[in-house]
Amino acid sequence: MIQYIVHDEADSVGVVVVEGVKAGQELTGWVMEQDKTISCFPKALLLWLIIIGAWLLPFPAFAEKTAITVAEQTGVGYIPMMVMEKERLIEKYAKKEGLGDIKVNWTHLAGGATMNDALLANALDFAAGGLSPAILLWNKSRGGAKMVAAVCTMPEKLTTRNPNVRSIKDLTSKDKIAMPAVGVSDQARFLQMAAAEAFGESNYHRLDSLTVTMSHPDGYIALTSGLSIDAHFTVSPFADEEAKLPDARTILTSYDVIGGPITATVIWTTKKFHDENPKIYSAFLDALNEGIDIVNADKQAAAKLYVNFTKSKLSQEEIYNIITQPGFYYSTTPHNVDKLVKFLHKVGAVQINVADQKDLFFTEVFKASKSHPDANVSRR
Repeated sequence: MIQYIVHDEADSVGVVVVEGVKAGQELTGWVMEQDKTISCFPKALLLWLIIIGAWLLPFPAFAEKTAITVAEQTGVGYIPMMVMEKERLIEKYAKKEGLGDIKVNWTHLAGGATMNDALLANALDFAAGGLSPAILLWNKSRGGAKMVAAVCTMPEKLTTRNPNVRSIKDLTSKDKIAMPAVGVSDQARFLQMAAAEAFGESNYHRLDSLTVTMSHPDGYIALTSGLSIDAHFTVSPFADEEAKLPDARTILTSYDVIGGPITATVIWTTKKFHDENPKIYSAFLDALNEGIDIVNADKQAAAKLYVNFTKSKLSQEEIYNIITQPGFYYSTTPHNVDKLVKFLHKVGAVQINVADQKDLFFTEVFKASKSHPDANVSRR
């Protein structure tokens, strides 16, 4: 019989959950963090609490963190987060939650796998990136990590410079397609979905052999030079710059594959952080909503911020034209994420299927989301 509960095996204070416990008696306890039982002989019960059936109730709250770390990548999809950092919006809402002054550390990590490792090691609190790493961690942890909110919805584009290629059916072994991660990135998954549609579901891997791993900037440089690849599956602003090449054409977009808009940038975290830091979590979501509102209210100012923040070689006007194009918008509301998960489940890449995209997100976003512009509306 469980007689007391502790959060961690190293804890010196626990909660007694039965009546009649005495000092010197052997007690059996449940360690929540490690999900195991232990025994002890307490010499004295100086301060204790009897809660009959306490294991059915939430564990008493611990003090929330006083410092958090947020990781993001570089691109126009992250402009609302740049606003959050510049205007110290998380700190602002943390004070409103009664947390006082908290420290927010912002960092840039190159890939989703690195972010996931950092989240699991408690070295990172919020990760921002593409859908695939968030989905893979959700699946691996069996819901121990979920998405917090969407940030940006935009079309991801496959552009080629091969004059003989008009669709993916024209691709041959001579073609090389750059993307952030072969087989597992969002772009890799969209190409697999397109291949399943074009060549049959069992042939969804058919074009994988044509792909090579390159970061978005390196892929752009390689396609521009024409030396090692002749196609690139990427996001804005790289896709927009590639479209300006005289012999370039877009042969596929993520919207083509999904049959409508699909969220490109999301934020995710662990259930442990979410449950243990409810006020910080709320402050973060409020800050994100305000950051998006600021961007949507003045796209010229948002474009200027991006250029200054990233030292971009693109002009403010070029960035403005990118973030105001049809089908490009900022909102915490996700779109069609479940369609990607259902495909991944069908081909065996994830073991958990979903009935609705809400299964992938913590519930707060659907209560807090504001009426941001629709994916098919250009808001200038």
